[in-house]
Amino acid sequence: MTEFTETLKSWRKMRRYSQLDLAIEADISGRHLSFLETGRARPSRGMVLRLSEALQLPLDASNQFLTQAGFAAKYGDHKWSDDQMAPIRQAVERTLSNHMPYPGLALNRMWRIVQANETATRLFGQFGFGVGDSLIDLMVSDILPEIVENWPVVAQAAASRLRVESLAQGGVPEFDRASAHLAQFGTQAERAKSPVIPTIVTIGGLRLSMFATIAQIGTPEDVMLDDFKIELYFPMDHETGAAFETMSAG
Repeated sequence: MTEFTETLKSWRKMRRYSQLDLAIEADISGRHLSFLETGRARPSRGMVLRLSEALQLPLDASNQFLTQAGFAAKYGDHKWSDDQMAPIRQAVERTLSNHMPYPGLALNRMWRIVQANETATRLFGQFGFGVGDSLIDLMVSDILPEIVENWPVVAQAAASRLRVESLAQGGVPEFDRASAHLAQFGTQAERAKSPVIPTIVTIGGLRLSMFATIAQIGTPEDVMLDDFKIELYFPMDHETGAAFETMSAG
């Protein structure tokens, strides 16, 4: 139970809740929460899940929370290739396929490429990256600063996104290191004067200007799908759209 009480206090502080704040959020008394944090009271399984929800814990953290309190984990952790994932794989494949001729990727919560459509495969293949590789590794490499025209602005936006995702997951060292690395490029960056921040890449004689939309699984009940993302890229100009058309044709 010591691990449970320490984890409870750690997450509460990470979420910047006072004991009273968390008690109100979880709809329990401040006295009971105090007893849980000191180990004077043992939580029921339902209470652990209620606190997990109030703290907005990632699914793997919720599982850990349960096991520390002496209960079985609630959420599965399947591999992408498992039979149970077949409907999800089909939905992702349909989404990426329908997005052609524009690039589309599916990423797990660690930003590793799980699936890609043909245009994305050809685009990211020019950087030496594909399914199984991490976009974080690409972002901290020497490649992008050389080919992304507006790299300081893009790096600044990526650093901010990584900080937010790390905080949501309770601190991810890989995200924190990458964010610190990227932040050094964007300290003096001027924000884009457009509705979105495009990524402007010059590669293979082409100048590609694109932006991305992000979709997520609405009701994940598996650790694999927690913060799973589908990133769909769109052209910012006619030239980029035409280049994607050509790229998709092989």
